[in-house]
Amino acid sequence: MAFSVVIDLPATLREELRARKSAIFERLRTPGAVRNVRTVLRELSALADDALRRLWQAADFGSELTLVAVGGYGRGELFPCSDVDVLLLLPALPAGQEAVAPARLEAFIGQCWDAGLEIGSSVRSIDECLAEAAKDVTVQTAMLEARWLCGDRKLFTQFRERFSASLDARAFFAAKSQEMRHRHQKHDDTPYALEPNCKESPGGLRDLHTVRWVAQAAGLGCSWEDYARNGLATPFEVQQLKRNEAVLSLIRARLHVLANRREDRLVFDLQTAVAQSFGLASSSGGMSQRKASEALMRRYYWAAKAVSQLTEILLLNISERLHPQAAECTPINERFFEKAGTIEIASDDLYEREPHAILETFLLYQKTVGVNGLSVRTLRALYNARHVMDVRFSKDPANHATFMRMLKEPRGITHAMRLLNRTSVLGRYLRVFRRIVGQMQHDLFHVYTVDQHILMVLRNVRRFFIAEHAHEYPFCSQLAAGWDKPWVLYVAALFHDIAKGRGGDHSELGAREVRRFCRQHGIEREDSKLIEFLVAEHLVMSTVAQKQDLSDPEVIAAFAERVGNERYLTALYLLTVADIRGTSPRVWNAWKGKLLEDLYRATARALGGRMPDPDAVVEARKREALIELKLNALPFEAHKALWNTLDVSYFMRHDAGEIAWHAKKLSRFVPPAGVPVDPLAAPIVQARLSPVGEGLQVVVYTPDQPDLFARICGYFDQASFSILDARVHTASNGYALDTFQVVTTFLAEHYRELIAMVESDLALTLSRQGELPAPGRGRVSRRVRSFPIEPRVNLTPDEKAQRWLLSISASDRVGLLYSVARVLARHHLNLQLAKVSTLGERVEDSFLISGAELRGPRAQMLIETELREAVRAQD
Repeated sequence: MAFSVVIDLPATLREELRARKSAIFERLRTPGAVRNVRTVLRELSALADDALRRLWQAADFGSELTLVAVGGYGRGELFPCSDVDVLLLLPALPAGQEAVAPARLEAFIGQCWDAGLEIGSSVRSIDECLAEAAKDVTVQTAMLEARWLCGDRKLFTQFRERFSASLDARAFFAAKSQEMRHRHQKHDDTPYALEPNCKESPGGLRDLHTVRWVAQAAGLGCSWEDYARNGLATPFEVQQLKRNEAVLSLIRARLHVLANRREDRLVFDLQTAVAQSFGLASSSGGMSQRKASEALMRRYYWAAKAVSQLTEILLLNISERLHPQAAECTPINERFFEKAGTIEIASDDLYEREPHAILETFLLYQKTVGVNGLSVRTLRALYNARHVMDVRFSKDPANHATFMRMLKEPRGITHAMRLLNRTSVLGRYLRVFRRIVGQMQHDLFHVYTVDQHILMVLRNVRRFFIAEHAHEYPFCSQLAAGWDKPWVLYVAALFHDIAKGRGGDHSELGAREVRRFCRQHGIEREDSKLIEFLVAEHLVMSTVAQKQDLSDPEVIAAFAERVGNERYLTALYLLTVADIRGTSPRVWNAWKGKLLEDLYRATARALGGRMPDPDAVVEARKREALIELKLNALPFEAHKALWNTLDVSYFMRHDAGEIAWHAKKLSRFVPPAGVPVDPLAAPIVQARLSPVGEGLQVVVYTPDQPDLFARICGYFDQASFSILDARVHTASNGYALDTFQVVTTFLAEHYRELIAMVESDLALTLSRQGELPAPGRGRVSRRVRSFPIEPRVNLTPDEKAQRWLLSISASDRVGLLYSVARVLARHHLNLQLAKVSTLGERVEDSFLISGAELRGPRAQMLIETELREAVRAQD
């Protein structure tokens, strides 16, 4: 009889669970029925607890092993369609003995499924748990939230003690931070996707989980209240965290119920149903209409934005607790300091007393070399000073002047504007911008909200003016090289879609808004007219190029008349390309690019009969270089053999003197066109006293090979040279042309004697084959030991995921660049461009790389980890 009860138990439990879950799910579907979503999640967790304990009792395991809840279920939060993750913990027994027969364990797990529990199970001993946790941070994270359900309590206690003892809080923090960064990259580093994942996207629930995990690992508490008591968060921040966590959790719970599956994405198909479960309805007023789904998504975006801001503050706080070494503060002015690469305010009430300092913060962020963010103290002060940024703040002439200075700064505009938006300052200063924060775009090609799209377009415009990105859209970069006022295009980019979602023609409405902005900010009449034209006409060029016959002279003539002059045409072309690229990574293609370029060239001819010089800077440098070559009596047109193999990025990244020096020294070694590259050709190395400062300038010209950069860096490491700058190019004929600025500890008068040594020894080193030598243990300075810099390594793909930008920030030391180069060579990564900057005791290096191993997320994380270890300062 007892046997039949056990057999019937899963069916009985299935019916009970179905009935009790149905009641909970109905509450989630009903607007206003759920007051506290955390209570719902705990109810679902308690239902699973009860079912598992009854099945455990029926299986009669007793204290032979332990049943442990792990992951989110271990935390006591179970979403409607989430897995019930459990660990069957086995005691340690002598070899050959089993605590429980495998068949009984399989029967128990099968009965769990029969009872309607979607089990995610693992069966391990404590030793096996620790071994798996050491190999996989995901397993380690799940075990961090382990909760005893039934079985041997002593075994569970032993497991907790050994697991806690094995946990390295710093390593765990680094791993989870890296994991979060990769997760954010996967979701385009924005919470504003049109179909966001409310769990995994930036600003989603996983960010809050990450804070909890690293805080718990660091011994700083397990709840928001614990963090307030330990000084990680203020009571107000805790209140905001809990409120926004509740919004995200309720959205996710309702998504599960309405989709009847584990669905964490707010897909278009479900947005309206979820909105209705919140009691939201479509509305209309005047010319504008707002769908219920738009109201829901606005609520989601504001919650995700708050979560992003607050988790950044908490993670920075936790990082400071884990790395308590003193950071040197360098005064910038009487209100700000530079602290460990961040802007630090001098007093917590600075923004309350001096609201003008708010925008000054971001101007200093742009101007201060080596600064890459805001300190936790500054971020917290900005978050708590939002009430200061009222209408008077946005109309203040002093703030207008500061904002214009930001737009005219030669560097950092993209990062500054993104940071302004992320901290909610941009929308409070530009009140019109605030209206489109989180504004959806219902079409087939925009994958970002309006505000995020605008910032993407601004980024794209800015990239046209940066030499390192000249390879992406060379024609745009050539045009930008001759443009005198980049800030005019930045303003147009900020306002081109500013009036989306109001009803009516957003181009016309946007033109009115930017006209008002130009008047308030004192922009001269000619510049104001151009900006207003760009905003009003930003869709025209794309429409003409893609929908009209460009072979028809009348089409070209009409467009030329509408544009008016070449300056307006160039500005409109640059904005149009940037706008299309900013809609979605998949929208732009070579055909659209060809249509736009054909339209540009045809219109330019129609406007003046002569094309504007698209590469004025490049041509000017070539002319200057030719003059210098004639002074050196180089044979007529001897330079062409070399120059014909080099792209625009080479000429943009070298001055005329360097271009002439390369042509003089290398032209006679360039193989004839069409001749295959001889991989055994002797490398050419030339050196000279540096024309800028002390040291040597060295150029290497040789057939390209995968580990070339590493071998060059290895030579300089072994010869005790420090590399201050490296510019790496691959010519179209398969040759590498790499230029290095190096210094050594020898006295300056000995540099001339070193030229012959470097030219012969480096060439000999490159001719040899064999393994790369091990890097030397470069000693760090006393200053670095006193104020260590935690290395940062970021690997981000370009929009086509064909090339990757590697950014490294670390303490400087001899052999650092070689250590990086060895890692790149070990993973068969091709280096295409390198920019090495030494800022006192810190290096800020960037590399454009490609390679097959970059395609997998695990390999990317491994490469980042190896690079971080390679650049870490050594005692």
